[in-house]
Amino acid sequence: MGVNKRGDVWWVEFTAPNGQRIRQSSGITDRALAEEYADRLKVRYWEEQRLGVKPDRSWQEAAVRWLKETRHKRSHDKDIAKLRWLDRYLGHLMLSQVTRDVVDAIGERRAKETSPANANRYLALIRSILRRAKDDWEWMDHIPKVQLYREPRKRVRFLSPDEARRLLAVLPEHLRDMAQLALATGLRQRNVSFLRWEQVDMVRRVAWIHPDEAKAGRAIGVPLNEDALDVLRRRMGRHGDYVFTYGRRKRPVKQCSTKAWKRALERAGIEPTFRWHDLRHTWASWHVQNGTPLRELMELGGWASYEMVLRYAHLAADHLRDAACRIDGTFLTHKPKLQLVK
Repeated sequence: MGVNKRGDVWWVEFTAPNGQRIRQSSGITDRALAEEYADRLKVRYWEEQRLGVKPDRSWQEAAVRWLKETRHKRSHDKDIAKLRWLDRYLGHLMLSQVTRDVVDAIGERRAKETSPANANRYLALIRSILRRAKDDWEWMDHIPKVQLYREPRKRVRFLSPDEARRLLAVLPEHLRDMAQLALATGLRQRNVSFLRWEQVDMVRRVAWIHPDEAKAGRAIGVPLNEDALDVLRRRMGRHGDYVFTYGRRKRPVKQCSTKAWKRALERAGIEPTFRWHDLRHTWASWHVQNGTPLRELMELGGWASYEMVLRYAHLAADHLRDAACRIDGTFLTHKPKLQLVK
């Protein structure tokens, strides 16, 4: 029992306190270091089996288990991309080594490379994995606090009707039709890009988004107004499955914020920071400004909570005018007289 050399690498062999035979490669070519590794391994097994000390798991173990348990998430691919970036900083660490200082350093680095808001997405993922390791898997007794950056609330950016007309006039045909449908229905870019004819009923003037395609995970019924029907009539007969396609191969439009989009913004005189998703903000803002109640807007837009539509509430203060007038004259019993200065 001890260490045995196989090729250039030393292997560890011993019997654990519970009688389990341990035989594994140390991955080390130096005998002294391999013996030190074996001694530490024996201590770890003793602490786990005799003293009840929880084994120290690696970050990679936690990340792999997290991905397996959350593969149903619509953001699963995004989580994989984030974990690949995080691997360079956490991949070699045990969970006990993921300290507050380590996490803060990762957040600072990501914030400098991108933005505090983007860094928060990575920090939130780290926090979620650590919390599950502690609360669900019981791998840890304590986890470090993960402090997110404060994100300033941004103004809702939306187009005026005149700006929208200018933008539609200079967009390429396929992007123009997609943008018009987005402005008419408030659908998110992915729901517009991959909209199929089987999801559209022109007679009943309605379309629908399936639960697995909706951000909130619930089916959305989409009433079609005349602007939306106008787009669909133009697109009929161009493709058997998808409403919107482009090019000779007639593929769905996966990405709308392209060079063509940016050039169109410039030609239309719209600030270059205007995003495709802001078309949805525009649709919601127009609705509120034209008297659509927030509850109805929530249902039309497929939002999961009422709080999500409150960002547009300030655009519809007309219904509060009567309330504001209730205190007219309360403290001004007479108009102040003007004093003439000699």
